[in-house]
Amino acid sequence: MAAKPFASSADTEAKEQTLEVLADGVYALTAEGDPNVGAIEGEDFVVAFEALATPTAAKEWLAKLREHTDKPIRYLVLSHYHAVRVLGASAFDATVILTHEKTHELIRERGKEDWASEFGRMPRLAKDADSVPGLTWPTQTFADRTTIDLGGDRGELVLEYFGRGHTEGDIVAWLPKQRILFAGDLVEAQAALYTGDAFHKDWAGAALDSVKALRAEMLVGGRGAVSRGREEVDAAIEQTRNFLDVMIREVGAVHERGGTLKEAFTATHAALADDYGHWPIFEHCLPFDVSRLWDEFRGIERPVIWTAERDREVWDQLQG
Repeated sequence: MAAKPFASSADTEAKEQTLEVLADGVYALTAEGDPNVGAIEGEDFVVAFEALATPTAAKEWLAKLREHTDKPIRYLVLSHYHAVRVLGASAFDATVILTHEKTHELIRERGKEDWASEFGRMPRLAKDADSVPGLTWPTQTFADRTTIDLGGDRGELVLEYFGRGHTEGDIVAWLPKQRILFAGDLVEAQAALYTGDAFHKDWAGAALDSVKALRAEMLVGGRGAVSRGREEVDAAIEQTRNFLDVMIREVGAVHERGGTLKEAFTATHAALADDYGHWPIFEHCLPFDVSRLWDEFRGIERPVIWTAERDREVWDQLQG
């Protein structure tokens, strides 16, 4: 059997982007499994959520947004540190770039390595890679919870940290008045999970419990379609949780009997493929997912830094 192309290197087909108006002044851009972004209008400003991988990609999103509002972007909120979410930040000219404090630490610790890793894994998303001026640095951080008053009768935007999950520093953006949640990569709606920097048990347990407890009526996940209505929102959350639970069960069983990482990958792939294998980036993510979870079972608490070289080693071992 021929080796599978590395990560998403063979994914060269452009995805159709769809801008959706979720409520008055609340927008989401989805793209058939590519990273989602959003925006929320305040009385005289805009809060942007996520930045895409490059300024060139971000400017294309902003051109679509400008068909609906010309208010200046005061805040750029970044849900976590991964390159394809943050490196387009310079296009926004935001007054404040806002993240969790752990995200700031992770950018300092591993931002350069993650940049090289993610652009190597997903070259199509790195549109005009030379337009990235450097690492994205937040100008404001918080620990647990902060709010942005949107002004007028628009209510407030709540930014909240639910503990370790997809990374050490994921935050969500919650509109209580509209009951709309931008969940970042803590929830994926019919798109495979990337868990290479995750804390699987924390994510599957406390983090998703907290997301579900908000009782959102509409949810924008990190990838995939917007979930509308409580039934769809809960389904997206539970699909995400089940993906994690199956991984934990399969990798844990192989580790407990003294098996190998390769055996853990094979068992996990077999257990997930029927339900999730047709979803975007499943084959891309799973080797990195299982490798991280295997490390957790070995007692390695914090994720090992991914480098372009390590990416290839793991891929060749598990998908080669």
